This record gives sequence, C-alpha cells and structure tokens, in this order.
Amino acid sequence: MSNALSIMVVEADRERAMQIVDSLREAGDFDIQVISEPTSLARQIQTKQPDVVLIDIANPSRDSLEELALASGPLDRPVAMFVDRSDEGLSAAAIEAGVSAYVVDGMQPARVKPILDAAIARFRMFQRMRLELAETKKALEERKVIDRAKGMIMKARGVDEDQAYAILRKAAMDQNRRVADVAAALVSTVGLLS
Repeated sequence: MSNALSIMVVEADRERAMQIVDSLREAGDFDIQVISEPTSLARQIQTKQPDVVLIDIANPSRDSLEELALASGPLDRPVAMFVDRSDEGLSAAAIEAGVSAYVVDGMQPARVKPILDAAIARFRMFQRMRLELAETKKALEERKVIDRAKGMIMKARGVDEDQAYAILRKAAMDQNRRVADVAAALVSTVGLLS
C-alpha cells in the first residue's frame, strides 16, 4: 500500500498533461491520474478521491472556472488551478470557490511542485480556520442555550444566576452528561410544556 500523495491532473491537451506529469514525477513520488475530459470531473473525483487536484485551463470563463473548482471538491482537498490568462475578477472568483492556488501565465514545469506545496499548506490553513470557526459557533450556540436554561431555572426557583448554573452543573454531573446537553434538554422540555 502506497503512502504517495494522489494527484488528479485535469488537462485536455495530452502534451501539456504529460509535461505536468513529468514535472511531478521529477519532484517526488506521487500517484498521478490524468483526466482529459472535465465534464465528468465531479464523478471521477468522487470515485477516485485524490488528495490534490491540479487543473490546467488555457482560457477560463467565470462559469467554467467555478464549475471546475466546485466539481473538484475544494472543501475536501487542495485544488491548484493553472490558467494561461485571467480576466479581471476571475482570480477572486476562483479563490471564493475554494481554489487553494490560482496561477496565471500557465503551467511551467519548474513551478508545479512549489505551487502544489503552497496549495496544500493554504488548504490546511483554511481547513483549520473552518474547524475553529465551526467550534466557536457551536460553543456560542451552547452558551446561548445554557443562558436560556439558567434564566428558566432562575425564574422557576427564584435563585440567582450562579445558583442556577450550579443546579445545571449538578444535574449534568448526576446524569453524566455535558452541561450544554442538560441545558438543551431543559429548554426543549419547557418549550413543549408552554
């Protein structure tokens, strides 16, 4: 079983595809697959699950660029896109679509490996940021539910906020559950009763 990074190269022109493959082979041990027809890109990526997607496109339009970017699963893996030229706003559209590296002036064999490394590093950085954002949102939502539950306890029992939290915490410990889970159950139950 190989631990080589799997790279899917999307290039319609066979000669250009071979240049990319050759430069990747010179740069390291990669499992390389070439896709010449981008229309089936999403299905092939779903089937083969590459670690990285490299797309070489001579003259992208906004629609083709976004379609290629979205089909390559930019939230699931790094995507590097090489274009020969780029109209105004296309690089921003590519980055917004999740492309990790957008390189204008086409593919040059000597630049493939450093750009691949940059795309992977950038993808990992954004992946960490997305995870941190999701965790922060979850913590904020849990905090809101805990505050609602404390308010309900304060009203029902006539206690202050610290005492309400102590009641929630004790219930969580007694049930071997998280405070946020006990608070959510309380809020849900009170919602059903009102």
